[in-house]
Amino acid sequence: MPAYKPPHIPSSEITPEHIYLKRRTLLAAGLAAGATFVTGAGSGEANAATLTQAEALKTVPGPFPKPKRAETSFEDVTNYNNFYEFGTGKADPSRNSGRFQPYPWTFEIGGMVQKPQTVDIETLMTKFPLEDRVYRMRCVEAWSMVIPWVGIPLKSIIDMAEPTGSAKYVAFEGVVRPKEMPGQSGFGQPMPWPYVEGLRLDEANHPLTIIAVGLYGKTLLNQSGAPMRLVVPWKYGFKGIKSITKITLTDTQPPNSWNLLQPNEYGFYANVNPNVPHPRWSQATERVIGEDGGLFGGGKRIDTLMFNGYGDEVASLYAGMDLAKYY
Repeated sequence: MPAYKPPHIPSSEITPEHIYLKRRTLLAAGLAAGATFVTGAGSGEANAATLTQAEALKTVPGPFPKPKRAETSFEDVTNYNNFYEFGTGKADPSRNSGRFQPYPWTFEIGGMVQKPQTVDIETLMTKFPLEDRVYRMRCVEAWSMVIPWVGIPLKSIIDMAEPTGSAKYVAFEGVVRPKEMPGQSGFGQPMPWPYVEGLRLDEANHPLTIIAVGLYGKTLLNQSGAPMRLVVPWKYGFKGIKSITKITLTDTQPPNSWNLLQPNEYGFYANVNPNVPHPRWSQATERVIGEDGGLFGGGKRIDTLMFNGYGDEVASLYAGMDLAKYY
């Protein structure tokens, strides 16, 4: 697939971030004015207000140190994305996601659990402390960013439903809204919908794994996976399913969309491994987004780290596994 080349836009014509965010917040507030509020299962508490996009979040420090690299800018993080529900180009998500309405939002937790339930995302965000987590994120296409996420440990969410002893995997399913997501409608769709992903239960329960509800201290924008997405920092980016509607505990390995689409290129585990090349490019180095070349070309290249630099924390999960075979 040829690289996307955006039109040149003079810097004088680019809307400053603070003005853009204020406009998005006002628009979202207007859309939400007539919304019906949904309460989390068993909470019995109605929400006093509906969240808006780019709303500031109250956070607490996460338990892991920041990567040594500088954080990628907010503009780069929110304008260079893979989110095929809005199009296959890197600029398509920010360009085509304006009609998507992420609030109000509920998701299901079910499968091999004692307490299946439907959860309201806003209720969930008041139930658990929202942690600042700065993670180095690596895309399988050989580029990387350092992103300050705001999230909730996935284990905390899973434990709400009390998994049974037979559960071994966690399956995820994304939203299907073709009227709001142009990549899901018309001819030439890039993949079957909904987007699906999965983790082993021990991976899902690892303290590094979070459900992100924001970045840079604000609620997620549409192009970043609003209102909730998976973040697993030692894996390639396609594992980070966005706009999640279902979390299911199961005893069998669940399907994941890219493996279904191209099994010879994308495996279930997707652990960052510089020693295993992708069939069409090397994984030994990565382009640092936003440094020495901008978003869409050139760029500083650095060595890719095993497990994306999180080997001390996660290598024990894969002791004895052939990581070239289980890619």
